[in-house]
Amino acid sequence: MGQGTPGGLNRGLGGDRKNEGDKKEKKFEPAAPPARVGRKQRKQKGPEAAARLPTVTPITKCKLRLLKLERIKDYLLMEEEFVTNQERLKPQEEKTEEDRSKVDDLRGSPMSVGNLEELIDENHAIVSSSVGPEYYVGILSFVDKDQLEPGCAILMHNKVLSVVGLLQDEVDPMVSVMKVEKAPLESYADIGGLDAQIQEIKEAVELPLTHPELYEDIGIKPPKGVILYGGPGTGKTLLAKAVANSTSATFLRVVGSELIQKYLGDGPKLVRELFRVADDLSPSIVFIDEIDAIGTKRYDAHSGGEREIQRTMLELLNQLDGFDSRGDVKVILATNKIEILDPALLRPGRIDRKIEFPLPDIKTRRRIFQIHTSRMTLADDVNLEEFVMTKDEFSGADIKAICTEAGLLALRERRMKVTHVDFKKAKDKVMFKKKEGVPEGLYM
Repeated sequence: MGQGTPGGLNRGLGGDRKNEGDKKEKKFEPAAPPARVGRKQRKQKGPEAAARLPTVTPITKCKLRLLKLERIKDYLLMEEEFVTNQERLKPQEEKTEEDRSKVDDLRGSPMSVGNLEELIDENHAIVSSSVGPEYYVGILSFVDKDQLEPGCAILMHNKVLSVVGLLQDEVDPMVSVMKVEKAPLESYADIGGLDAQIQEIKEAVELPLTHPELYEDIGIKPPKGVILYGGPGTGKTLLAKAVANSTSATFLRVVGSELIQKYLGDGPKLVRELFRVADDLSPSIVFIDEIDAIGTKRYDAHSGGEREIQRTMLELLNQLDGFDSRGDVKVILATNKIEILDPALLRPGRIDRKIEFPLPDIKTRRRIFQIHTSRMTLADDVNLEEFVMTKDEFSGADIKAICTEAGLLALRERRMKVTHVDFKKAKDKVMFKKKEGVPEGLYM
């Protein structure tokens, strides 16, 4: 036993020394921190746990995306504010625009028509209007300056008179209205009698336009114009309508009073424009009815209006037979009082044919009655020869009035046929009005 004890002690001491050396060689290491701090939480269960969002630690990409979305949100907020302001201001702007349009309608378009007299440079010109003197004005930048030329029609501002536009159509609107677009329905067959007059106007107006070579072969110049004169209702205007119906040439019709204008120079200008358009649209026929409105004999005028009428007639004389040739433009004049016309207007060279329209004779009366009663339903007792052979002076218009009045009398009594009594009553009524209310049997 004694031997075993020391040996065992020695082994035990040696082992202790070895362990001490190992402890000295190891360094001190602090303990790991605990995985959690505080009291351990229990795991939640139920709907609250399902709705709870997990804790997300943002990274760099997430922050950039957040900034981008915030920028988009700012833009959307600005757009929403803009749309809200527009919806709030739109009714006010519409009301302002409506008020402005009403004011413009009341005030009218701020433009006036004038003529370009002279171009000074690219931005300035001298203009004139029919109501005032000439002005030195500016040309606005949006006006096409390549189309501006002296004498053209322009649009001017009503206050500063600046050139704001160019009238492309240089034809006077009044001349455009004078052009006959739709041919009249009357033809030569609707004219009773007047065979000689129809033959003369065909030779003077239609034949030179359709067959000019005939006049060249015979060596004469065709007539430039004709004048139709006679009493009222003898068929002058009716014959002019028949000419317009039968010819394919451009037909311009104007009443003499239309050539009398308010401002000085407008009447002669309108006459020049009328014949210029007729020359551009040639072959053409110019029909001037009631020429005695401007073609009276010249005398010492005491007012500006009378002098202006005489200037208009002088321009008409110049256009009929002036320095320039008229070409394929024929002129037809019509009047009831040829004795008061100026001799210069009726001389050969201006008016080569003077066609008289007398009151209808017996043969012509019969023909006119046949024309106007051809579509009427007449009774068996109607005897038109009684009215044809009467001694009363009937014109063609009077015969037409008698037929129309007889039809109205039958219509008043709800009859479908016109009787002889209707014609007698109609004749008495027409003649009573023609003699200005004087009874037919009263001695004059």
